[in-house]
Amino acid sequence: MKYTVITGASSGIGYETALAFAARGKNLILVARRLDKLEELKSTIQGIDPKVNVVVHTSDLSVTAEAYTLYNDLKEYQIETWINNAGLGEGSFIAEQNLDKVETMLRVNIESLTILSTLYVRDYANVEGTQLINVSSALGYAIAVGSVAYSASKYYVSAFTEGLAKELELKGAKLKAKILAPAITETEFVQKSIDAEGFDYKANMPKYHTAKEMAGFMIDLYDHNEVVVGIVDQNYDFQLTGAIYPVISELN
Repeated sequence: MKYTVITGASSGIGYETALAFAARGKNLILVARRLDKLEELKSTIQGIDPKVNVVVHTSDLSVTAEAYTLYNDLKEYQIETWINNAGLGEGSFIAEQNLDKVETMLRVNIESLTILSTLYVRDYANVEGTQLINVSSALGYAIAVGSVAYSASKYYVSAFTEGLAKELELKGAKLKAKILAPAITETEFVQKSIDAEGFDYKANMPKYHTAKEMAGFMIDLYDHNEVVVGIVDQNYDFQLTGAIYPVISELN
């Protein structure tokens, strides 16, 4: 029995991605901090299709050691797709940013993602049909003044994953590494990044996607093995493309 792992599955893009993969009949391992939200999602999925096997697993990926624990706890499962969707933001100018919050963001966005990606690639690089999808951001390809630390953390995700995709290609590996790079999406993300109780997207954003739309883009990316990046462009159109960053494949 094969499974798709989705981190940050309790809300937003992760939640809708779980529903989208369940609609494909994919068995799921759902990871987040909030057990009650995971159980609600599991119940929803099994109400739609009781044949889909759903495993829930709590993990706080702002604690680096928990990334190792999570992966080791899932060793018994055969994982055909691993989606690193968990991520945090920080919306303030650098001189004004909350460094405790920034440290937490970097541990989730960079450290845990790197650990989980590396461990998955070590075990599954030569397994047919496997994919690693890391969720970056359109701001992983454009600097956002007022959210520079967040943007820089997503630059890391994009560069790391594009580089990994090239390494896998050079080695003739079967696993595909890909990047989903959303623009503004209607989730809890913005209100958490600016420490607000709520956020009205319709009132404040001229353009944005819903989490369900973004999950549809995730499926498009999943379905196309010849691409590396699925990115929302400046017109809020979704584009599938090869690697964007220049890559040096050999050291001279």
